[in-house]
Amino acid sequence: MNIQITARKFKAHETLKEFIKDELTSLQRFNDDIINADVKLSFQNTQNSIKIAEIILSIPRQKLTAKEESDEFKKSVAGAVEKLRNQLSTIKSKRTAKPR
Repeated sequence: MNIQITARKFKAHETLKEFIKDELTSLQRFNDDIINADVKLSFQNTQNSIKIAEIILSIPRQKLTAKEESDEFKKSVAGAVEKLRNQLSTIKSKRTAKPR
């Protein structure tokens, strides 16, 4: 899986990048065919800012997106990964339910 992290208007720390990579590699448990993951980190305002994490996953024949907002980047990333986990498990259940 190819992971690309984009931080808008700031420079992301290595600890945050490692956290994102660990969270995204945990998604391979639900689908081994993940080709690409594009993570975009941004924030609104400089005071009392809302941190936004948007993740776009590319799997064969589909693109999955999830966006989460919170007061910390780690919470935002974890929330977006949880949404993607739900989407991947839904896709997996639909795939196994269809007769071949």
